Amino acid sequence: QVQLVESGGGLVQPGGSLRLSCTASGSIFSTSAMGWYRQAPGKQRELVASLSSSGNTNYANSVKGRFIISRSNGKNRVNLWLQMNSLKFDDTAVYYCNVAPTAYDYWGQGTQVTVSS
Repeated sequence: QVQLVESGGGLVQPGGSLRLSCTASGSIFSTSAMGWYRQAPGKQRELVASLSSSGNTNYANSVKGRFIISRSNGKNRVNLWLQMNSLKFDDTAVYYCNVAPTAYDYWGQGTQVTVSS
């Protein structure tokens, strides 16, 4: 059974930091590249960071140098994190984890990140 659970979002001031967490349950995730996606109001969901099972990372230009993705693999489970620093108003969105760069057609509930003064 596949399950994606995100947490760690919240309200933060510009320049602040947050650390998002994801637990991806299911054997399919351990050997897959995983990523963090976000969807801002009125915008399409976008991939902001990805990390392969071998350790290769990719970041969207908008978050490069500010966000860091990491993961740990367990039996039938992947834990994924996103350290977000120097947050900006434009980072406000619901954040999701999923396989990357082509997500599975199954999404968790996401975690809301709001950057506001």
